[in-house]
Amino acid sequence: MQKLYISLCLAVLLAGTSCDPKGQPDTSAVGKYRVVTTIGMITDIVKNVGGDRVEVIGLMGPGVDPHLYKASAGDVQKLGSANLIFYNGLHLESKMGDVLAKMSGDTKTVAVTDTVDRSLLLTPPEFDGQYDPHLWFDVTLWMKAVGTVRDVLSEFDPDNTLAYWSNAQRYFAKLAELHEYVKAQAARVPLEQRVLVTAHDAFNYFGKAYGFEVRGLQGISTAAEAGIADVQELATFIAERRIPAIFVESSVSTRSLEAVKAAVKSKGFDVKIGGELFSDAMGNQGTPEGTYIGMVRHNIDTIVNALKGESTTHTSSTTGY
Repeated sequence: MQKLYISLCLAVLLAGTSCDPKGQPDTSAVGKYRVVTTIGMITDIVKNVGGDRVEVIGLMGPGVDPHLYKASAGDVQKLGSANLIFYNGLHLESKMGDVLAKMSGDTKTVAVTDTVDRSLLLTPPEFDGQYDPHLWFDVTLWMKAVGTVRDVLSEFDPDNTLAYWSNAQRYFAKLAELHEYVKAQAARVPLEQRVLVTAHDAFNYFGKAYGFEVRGLQGISTAAEAGIADVQELATFIAERRIPAIFVESSVSTRSLEAVKAAVKSKGFDVKIGGELFSDAMGNQGTPEGTYIGMVRHNIDTIVNALKGESTTHTSSTTGY
């Protein structure tokens, strides 16, 4: 571990920062704590809760699939320069597992899902006994991750506990409003028509929370390949139920869903691509979809409009962006 730390410090020095003798990066130059995060949804939490006390560095940007993501040399430098590291856990960042485990010896490294009651987590039978990691699709569950970030920042920087709690309370209020918005939008679709078909099974928490039947071509992880039989089975389901729309994902190739669309057509029914959803990654920075609240609003608006055959329009939340 000492060799790892020395190597990381050398890398950090080359990047223009420094390490102190106790293994903590020097933040005196900017007066902020450096926090490294994995997925964009966690980056957004830390920005909202940490406010002007933190500098947040997100590793995975728009269109990045965390199931398949491997840490680069640049990522290791960023991790080595961090005061805190937040990741999702539950095997979402499976390819980064070893790197995160090694970092935990020198830097406080926290999975934001660790404090969530396991009785609230889904355990799909096809996921080999593991928990479904996509908690952010149930807004109320993701609020628990916000609480974890708040508590960790407060423990790490107790002098600013009041600021972290105040920031978190403001964010909680926005998320409570978001949860009610999603419920209201979902209610516009008759229960028997609430069927969400996507590229992979990322939306099970969404389905449970908001009353949708969810079908994905691939499993919980995109590392699982969909075969011809999977395409035909899903196509038969769509044709028999006469589901009007299916949805591609920003972080998953569209080819598999295009194959499903063609297979459905061969069965005498025409299903449309209802739009692009953000599943394992948010949108571009600076856009509404580049925030967690904007991403969730985009998704529910896109789903409801497509299933109801309405044109897609997106409105910004007055408190969300």
